[in-house]
Amino acid sequence: MADNEILQMHDLKPAPGANRDRIRVGRGEGSKGKTAGRGAKGQTKRYHVRPGFEGGQLPLYMRLPKLRGFKNPFKVEFQVVNIAKLAEVFPQGGEITAADLVAKGVVRNNAPVKVLGEGETTVAFTLKGVKASASAKAKIEAAGGSVSED
Repeated sequence: MADNEILQMHDLKPAPGANRDRIRVGRGEGSKGKTAGRGAKGQTKRYHVRPGFEGGQLPLYMRLPKLRGFKNPFKVEFQVVNIAKLAEVFPQGGEITAADLVAKGVVRNNAPVKVLGEGETTVAFTLKGVKASASAKAKIEAAGGSVSED
């Protein structure tokens, strides 16, 4: 090809040594024949041993215990707060919502809250959107407060 000629598609060819024929194993002694890259005699030479096969020994997946029990995907996990903690964080009492508890760092966001009855209170709490145990409800109402779960 001369220097002033334009390179054409039909002039292109791969670089020397770039294209090699693939090795066709097990096709006679002349080309990677005989053992075909599988080594000497034995179980792994003779086609296939499935993954996890331990030569007849009891395999790992059978030695381990089975999964037991049941995990309910719809179980609701409440974050608990005791009355003592409420009295400590809100000493003046007043209306308390789940958002107020999150703002004060008492509970995490995005999980329902339940107030339990450990501790005492003298100030009146008005709990809104928060569940309460029977003992907590009794103590809050005795102090002049109220609980509404909606």
